[in-house]
Amino acid sequence: MKMRATRALAGLLATSGAALALAQQPPPPPPAFAPPTLTDSGARALAANCGACHGTAGRPAAGSTVPALAGRPAADLVQVMGQFKSGARPATVMHQIAKGYGDDEIAAIAAYFEKQR
Repeated sequence: MKMRATRALAGLLATSGAALALAQQPPPPPPAFAPPTLTDSGARALAANCGACHGTAGRPAAGSTVPALAGRPAADLVQVMGQFKSGARPATVMHQIAKGYGDDEIAAIAAYFEKQR
């Protein structure tokens, strides 16, 4: 009986020692996230998300009621997206989509569409 208690205590001490050693290790490096989206190619990739409704490169299909984004001034697009994001402008889905982007991302997307002719 005494031998079993000694073994149990030794196991407990070994486990505690290992846990203490692990706790003193430096934390692992942070995970590598996707590259920044504010580059030209990143803005183009973000703008591609708009294509399902607003058409490729911001040009909707002929006869569509969805507004074109191509060639619109960036400041206008930023303002409208801000209104969607805040809920000030009514929408079916744009208010939810706009909330998924940061202000810098919205500005990059708007600049991309402004360049499209």
